[in-house]
Amino acid sequence: MAAAKKAVLGPLVGAVDQGTSSTRFLVFNSKTAELLSHHQVEIKQEFPREGWVEQDPKEILQSVYECIEKTCEKLGQLNIDISNIKAIGVSNQRETTVVWDKLTGEPLYNAVVWLDLRTQSTVENLSKRIPGNNNFVKSKTGLPLSTYFSAVKLRWLLDNVRKVQKAVEENRALFGTIDSWLIWSLTGGINGGVHCTDVTNASRTMLFNIHSLEWDKELCEFFGIPMEILPSVRSSSEIYGLMKAGALEGVPISGCLGDQSAALVGQMCFQDGQAKNTYGTGCFLLCNTGHKCVFSEHGLLTTVAYKLGRDKPVYYALEGSVAIAGAVIRWLRDNLGIIKSSEEIEKLAKEVGTSYGCYFVPAFSGLYAPYWEPSARGIICGLTQFTNKCHIAFAALEAVCFQTREILDAMNRDCGIPLSHLQVDGGMTSNKILMQLQADILYIPVVKPSMPETTALGAAMAAGAAEGVGVWSLEPEDLSAVTMERFEPQINAEESEIRYSTWKKAVMKSIGWVTTQSPESGDPSIFCSLPLGFFIVSSMVMLIGARYISGIP
Repeated sequence: MAAAKKAVLGPLVGAVDQGTSSTRFLVFNSKTAELLSHHQVEIKQEFPREGWVEQDPKEILQSVYECIEKTCEKLGQLNIDISNIKAIGVSNQRETTVVWDKLTGEPLYNAVVWLDLRTQSTVENLSKRIPGNNNFVKSKTGLPLSTYFSAVKLRWLLDNVRKVQKAVEENRALFGTIDSWLIWSLTGGINGGVHCTDVTNASRTMLFNIHSLEWDKELCEFFGIPMEILPSVRSSSEIYGLMKAGALEGVPISGCLGDQSAALVGQMCFQDGQAKNTYGTGCFLLCNTGHKCVFSEHGLLTTVAYKLGRDKPVYYALEGSVAIAGAVIRWLRDNLGIIKSSEEIEKLAKEVGTSYGCYFVPAFSGLYAPYWEPSARGIICGLTQFTNKCHIAFAALEAVCFQTREILDAMNRDCGIPLSHLQVDGGMTSNKILMQLQADILYIPVVKPSMPETTALGAAMAAGAAEGVGVWSLEPEDLSAVTMERFEPQINAEESEIRYSTWKKAVMKSIGWVTTQSPESGDPSIFCSLPLGFFIVSSMVMLIGARYISGIP
């Protein structure tokens, strides 16, 4: 019997979407932006000490290979010829820091994840060296000095990991964010792998001058980082190298964007003033500010949005960053066990339709924008004997929406023109209760694309549009129309404001929680290092009984 004829679809583009919680590989039709197939693998997070968050770089790399192979198998089952895949883009969790040996290809320590807090005392010591009247770090990078960014994580590795110190001394060490580690490995690794990053990822290291678009000598000296271990900085859309193994061997890797920049591109926010909010592990609101750097007066970051070609202009963005969004759902699942899967949260919240006065501030890693308050820790307040796990589930969803309201308010004050609606994307947007809550709390419509994989789409667009590939046009008239789902506010403005002001009261109670010992030191004192779950579970058991934790309604 003759083999089934392969479907002819025209040029296809693949995208690696390497996030904090999972890795995915997705394949799009470059002419229609249709998602044809994908595969996803969850990534393990390790918490070796209170406040520390790590991942295994080799597990991350292996997950990329697995997702590529499985997606190619699925395409084969659909009779789609994988030789039509003309380019691959990479999108990644930003700031997460990897140092590896260029001679062996082995990581010299686990990846230190963006959420990690071990560097708090490093940050405090460095901040004393910045003159009050000349914050050269912020003026050059657009970033506040924080545990969030790569430079302090790299400083910690250089100070505390002998294998890293030795490799630097012997000129064997390479540093990179996840994009660099993946591109170097996929393009050959120890056999000629390309050590590079793009402007969006470089702008999150706190070592990169966002005006000159170069590694900054003064910043590297301030943080004590040897410049020879840094990757070369490229645009977000150009051929970096070719895949050297697997089903897609020989295909160019030609797009690279930090995940939030990729979502901005995927949402087609190419005009000054266009904004999107992505709901992933954290929550990230980006507003395109065009060719000019806009510095925030209200706790937002100034960052590179994208540079879609070697000779193309750079675009900047204002960003509001929230550390914990989807991560709070994972925490309810893995730490408290009140849900078995992330999807269950919607069902629980729907049962009660209210938090019944319960407020959850998930400041597991301190508070990011607009507070930048590392002393904050997570709290649940407003508990009564009536409170059960459904109310806590609802409060967790509300917390994501309240945090978005805070960064949207800051964005509106900085930009001067309030957003008339909010474009959203990311895994959590499939939760209809969350989307309706968000519209109610913002009191503006929330607009969601029917195809929510905008981060991967942005990486694919950058890869397909690269010079030498040229299968994806970014001209406005050629961009595919996107169907949208719209959520309108359904409560009155006064009720929305009352709920929001109560939330802000809860936030104030979460601040100043960590006052004694830094989690960086090796002696975790009992009260400083007890996990948040201990305090919550203890108080819940006393107040509402263990039956609510165990799932009995």
